[in-house]
Amino acid sequence: MAMELRVKGLSCSNCTKELEQEIKKLEHGETAKLSYNSGKLTVDENVDLEKVKRILKSDGASLELPPSQEGREKINSNEQLHQHHHEHEHDDHGHDNTNDHSPDHGHDHGAAGSKRIIGLLAVSALLYAGTMITQGIMAPAFYISLYILASLLSGYSTFRRGLKNLAKFKFNIDTLMTIALAGAAAIGDWKEATLVAILFGLNELLEGMGMERARKSMEMLLQVAPKEAVRLDNGTETVVPIATLKVGDTVIVRPGEKIPSDGTVAGGKSSVNEAAITGESLPVEKAGGEPVFGGSINNEGVLQIRIDKAYEDSSLAKILHLVQEAQETKTPTELFINKFSKYYTPLIIIFAILVFLIPPLLLRGEWSKWLYQGLAVLIVGCPCALILSSPIAIVSGITRNARNGILIKGGVFLEQLGKLDTIAFDKTGTLTKGEPFVEKTVVYDEARFYSVAGAIEKASVHPLAKAVMKEIDRLGTPIGEADDIETVSGQGITATCDGKKYWLGNEKSISHLTFTEEVRSAVQSLKEDGLTLVLLADEREVLGMFGIADEIREESAGVIGELHRSGIRRTVMLTGDHRKTAEKVAIAVGVSEYHGGLLPEDKVAKVKQLAATGSVGMIGDGINDAPALASAQLGIAMGKGTDSAIETADIVLMQDHLGKLPTAIRIARRVNHIIRFNIGMALGLKLIALLLTIPGWLTLWIAILSDMGATIFVTLVSLTILIQKRS
Repeated sequence: MAMELRVKGLSCSNCTKELEQEIKKLEHGETAKLSYNSGKLTVDENVDLEKVKRILKSDGASLELPPSQEGREKINSNEQLHQHHHEHEHDDHGHDNTNDHSPDHGHDHGAAGSKRIIGLLAVSALLYAGTMITQGIMAPAFYISLYILASLLSGYSTFRRGLKNLAKFKFNIDTLMTIALAGAAAIGDWKEATLVAILFGLNELLEGMGMERARKSMEMLLQVAPKEAVRLDNGTETVVPIATLKVGDTVIVRPGEKIPSDGTVAGGKSSVNEAAITGESLPVEKAGGEPVFGGSINNEGVLQIRIDKAYEDSSLAKILHLVQEAQETKTPTELFINKFSKYYTPLIIIFAILVFLIPPLLLRGEWSKWLYQGLAVLIVGCPCALILSSPIAIVSGITRNARNGILIKGGVFLEQLGKLDTIAFDKTGTLTKGEPFVEKTVVYDEARFYSVAGAIEKASVHPLAKAVMKEIDRLGTPIGEADDIETVSGQGITATCDGKKYWLGNEKSISHLTFTEEVRSAVQSLKEDGLTLVLLADEREVLGMFGIADEIREESAGVIGELHRSGIRRTVMLTGDHRKTAEKVAIAVGVSEYHGGLLPEDKVAKVKQLAATGSVGMIGDGINDAPALASAQLGIAMGKGTDSAIETADIVLMQDHLGKLPTAIRIARRVNHIIRFNIGMALGLKLIALLLTIPGWLTLWIAILSDMGATIFVTLVSLTILIQKRS
């Protein structure tokens, strides 16, 4: 059985990957997974934790033992989530933590660690500048000592780990930098060697601060979870932790407070801000009997809420947990970069050796000059920028979408969303509201039609009856009273009103009458419009009919148009409704093709057919569309927090409409574009720097600036994804 542990002090994604490989070599360690993005270690409970601790300690990381109720607290306590993110902040990413040699200390964490590292780098830089200015009036032994001191202040832990790795013939970033710095010192380039150490420390710090910025944005999402609730017991109010709330408890939520968990309004009336769930800040009116989501903010009135779900089962808890977990999935691009970097570092070392040996041996070059060039190649070869091309962009993209109420369950799905060229839509509840409404009426007896229909339908809970009543309420028509109401399955209702018998329902329910040509023509016309009919008749004649349709969502046509403009090649509507209804909705919303009369298995077949010619996303309500969602490359559910939507799909539109789908696709495409750009930039700058070795122009200055410049640049470009204009 696997257990999940938290790890603090992971120095970089490459080092994390190497630590994972070491843990996998342990007995029972084969299934181990160590995530740099989230700072979590998943490992078999039988593994020797002392050995795991030793492996982590070799890179300055440390293990946190699980809390006593780890399973619950994983998604339960906002304090722990908050704490976890502080523990995992990337201030300590740099290999420049001078406490790393202490057996009792890992990397520093949080703001204090960041300040200490900045302080050390500042002292190193001042020492370096002062030494360089006064070098001419000092004895060589003295200024060399000052350069060494400056180097050690900014890069001690890098050297320490690098030497340890070198002893094990393990080649990573630390090893490359240690060889380069030792070589520069050996040939007497103290000034440049010290600058390399300081700039590398600065590079690592800035790289870490970039990842920290992305994580802090994620952390802001995690702070929406309330911590306490006011429980009402027999008129007594008690402040309790939300973890102790049980189903059936009643809580009081005052203005400005957060609703602790999913529930139903038991008393009071107010408007509620559901932005934590849906990404939309417009207030939603709530009264008795209406559902509310945990994490929503009560605006003005006092509400009594009956808790329907314990916090750990609530929509908010699931969303926060899934957003956290989303950071851990590796995209195909990340997997490629990791595989590439595995071979890349040894190749750089081989290339550096060739640069050092070939010109002196074959072209009579100077040994010291080409050793210098070889050392510069090692610094250029540092894969920081390449490894960082993807993770900050992915975390930023997931966070930005989560802010908008779009839950993406992993980087792999974000990448896939940006590649979509075909989107299949279920009709009911997706392009339409899933709520019938009266679109047309044909009335032959104005005096009785609405009054009798209302009398018969007012007690019914059938969706068509609700549509009829909504129309009668809209018109403000007074309704009568009905007796002897009897439902005939599959047909409709018979009832008595003012001593007369009436039939209300479909054509079959009016079988006792022969339709006149006028009625038959009206029935045919409404059917051709794709409407469902509800007719009302007495013993002698048809009084009128309602033509009922599923109301098309206001935003559907605009969203489809926007998707086409943004490069989605095909939009396809799939529905079980008959062809006429499908055609009507398809024309109204503007999809490029439609298919009606489909059973669930037919939808699956259509999605598979579409997948053969493109990258397909299927959008449904997450309940009856589960098979089709699962068979698409990407399943997108609409559900406003419904359990099935969150569990079934790869992406969930929490606001229960399509309005923000084009934005999500644009963000995903931008993430993919930025990752490709970052990889090109990282490799391009390195290639240019390496080409300078041909004429022998590569210097340590150019090498470190090309590496640091690329790393800082890809970090800043990735962070632009988080920028969101205020609407």
